[in-house]
Amino acid sequence: MSVRGTLLFLFAMFSALMLGLAAGAVWMVLALYLRHPLPWLAVPIGASLAWTIRGAVQRAGVGAMLLAAGATALAAIYVNMLFASVEIAGNMGLGIVDALRTAGIGMLWQLAWMTLAPTDIIWTVLAMLLAAWLARRKPNRH
Repeated sequence: MSVRGTLLFLFAMFSALMLGLAAGAVWMVLALYLRHPLPWLAVPIGASLAWTIRGAVQRAGVGAMLLAAGATALAAIYVNMLFASVEIAGNMGLGIVDALRTAGIGMLWQLAWMTLAPTDIIWTVLAMLLAAWLARRKPNRH
């Protein structure tokens, strides 16, 4: 792989990570506003991530599929960890940033994993499959 190819790969990975985190944060805002976890929101978020990634990569294919599915999974993980931090903040009378710092990634991961329902996993897997399928398809360039 050339230097240019390596840099493009690293940029695509970084972009997919940032898009996944941003999507998880938007998901969290919507869920907090509506006061429900909204696990079904993984599907439209996965689709939007797939369309964004597909439009940004030079060739649609396996790489774009993996980036879209990974970004979707990251968004789902991130929103669950944010929910865990909101629970900690609410129960301990802390601000959300203080709860994030105090709990740490390990504790938030464990709390997020403990609160996962089978429907959450099903919605996330469906969203990942949809994102991979949409990212695989060639964009229409007119």
